[in-house]
Amino acid sequence: MKKTKFFNHVPQKWILVDAKDQVLGRLATRIARILQGKHKATFTPNFLCGDKVVVINASQIKVTGNKVDDKVYDWYSGYHSGRHEITYKQLLAKNPGKIIYVAVKGMLPRTLLAKRMIRGLKVYPGEKHEQAAQKPEKVVL
Repeated sequence: MKKTKFFNHVPQKWILVDAKDQVLGRLATRIARILQGKHKATFTPNFLCGDKVVVINASQIKVTGNKVDDKVYDWYSGYHSGRHEITYKQLLAKNPGKIIYVAVKGMLPRTLLAKRMIRGLKVYPGEKHEQAAQKPEKVVL
């Protein structure tokens, strides 16, 4: 009888991604695959086997089409009149890291494991990042 081998202890690496002049959706899908661990031969769907990702230059991300003018991020607080909206331009000026964070989070599964996956994503608007001690390896996506 064949048995499926599950890898419940996979070492995690730190990966450095430069978002300068990258298209938002394409970059987010690649980051989501790395966080899930689908790029590894030891991928197990019910275990956190992905790597951790550091994204730099988030303020220089690109979008296609008219999304710069038309894209709107909205959320609801749960209270009456609690719906809030912010445009892509406003969010890029206010918090450019949140644009990549929201895009990647939307591409992860809706499970408790995804909450642990998204903790492995660190996004910085400029070149400097705080994960130098982890020695992340630079990857071109």
